[in-house]
Amino acid sequence: MNAFTRSARAFVKPARLARFYATEAPATTDKLRLTFVLPHQSIYKSQDVQQVNLAATSGDMGILANHVPTIEQLNPGVIEVVESAEVTKKFFVSGGFAAINPDSTLNINAVEASPLEDFSLERVQSALAEAQSVAAGSGSEAEKAAAKVEVDVYEALQTALSK
Repeated sequence: MNAFTRSARAFVKPARLARFYATEAPATTDKLRLTFVLPHQSIYKSQDVQQVNLAATSGDMGILANHVPTIEQLNPGVIEVVESAEVTKKFFVSGGFAAINPDSTLNINAVEASPLEDFSLERVQSALAEAQSVAAGSGSEAEKAAAKVEVDVYEALQTALSK
């Protein structure tokens, strides 16, 4: 630790963080405001929804209004958006991040996402077999590493389509 860091600490007042469970959170709204974006497209832009279910690295999560604030890394998998009792939409994402904010907003940032119905199980199984072949083959380490990522994504997509 250098002298600047030590002296700067003397001037910084420690922040008091308030942490609470969802049941103790002040009820601000019964709707979750969703923003779901890709680098080239906004799928949802500050739209009120009932619930969002997602596959995070810490486990599968269901997000409702007044959820405990957190930031989650997304696994390849399905994001299910429950817009209303009658309308549910499913998207497959290859990964990304979700930020759940104290004001009942949810921001999802993903590199790739497509409606689940755009995929064919037969094509996914074919691509998975090809990626597994490359991953187990005699190619370069870079080719094997890229194929392993493809295998992970295709396996998650195959599971999502088989449900």
